[in-house]
Amino acid sequence: MAINLSKGQKVDLTKTNPGLTKVIVGLGWDTNKYDGGGDFDLDVSIFCANAAGKVASDKDFIYFNNPQNANGSVVHSGDNRTGAGDGDDEQVKVDLPSVPAEVEKIAFTITIYEADTRNQNFGQVSNAYVRILSELSGEELIRFDLGEDFSIETGVVVGELYRHAGEWKFSAIGNGYKDGLSGLVRDYGLQA
Repeated sequence: MAINLSKGQKVDLTKTNPGLTKVIVGLGWDTNKYDGGGDFDLDVSIFCANAAGKVASDKDFIYFNNPQNANGSVVHSGDNRTGAGDGDDEQVKVDLPSVPAEVEKIAFTITIYEADTRNQNFGQVSNAYVRILSELSGEELIRFDLGEDFSIETGVVVGELYRHAGEWKFSAIGNGYKDGLSGLVRDYGLQA
């Protein structure tokens, strides 16, 4: 049975699930119908960061044009341009034991593609969530529903997997960014 988290909560992942090595991180959302007629294209990006919260290189910034990190331990499933239908809109596979030792945090973010041009923001997005599943069993282990706390933001750090005392944990973050992907890229130490 999945553990449902609230914003700010942290939970053990590998300690409470012995033998868990491969997970699927599923992210999903719906867009509200009053969006002004423009298509929404939400994108998942992943930042593999060190203990200081910074990525070492562009290879540690994973998204639809760079679908995996250097050693293939974090792999993006590909871009879903519409978000239509039920279930996860985009997924990320993580092979936990293979994640490079210098990566302490794997942050999962959702941004709205061309949000400024299309006059779109997370106030027009609903039912956004992140969930972690065992790749082996397909069982949902952790779920975090973001709620409707956003209005003008165009990017959100949904949550992060992080190492603590040799184990992996998950933190439900839910922090919004008004400057979307460029703000996220800057804060994680890359050039926008």
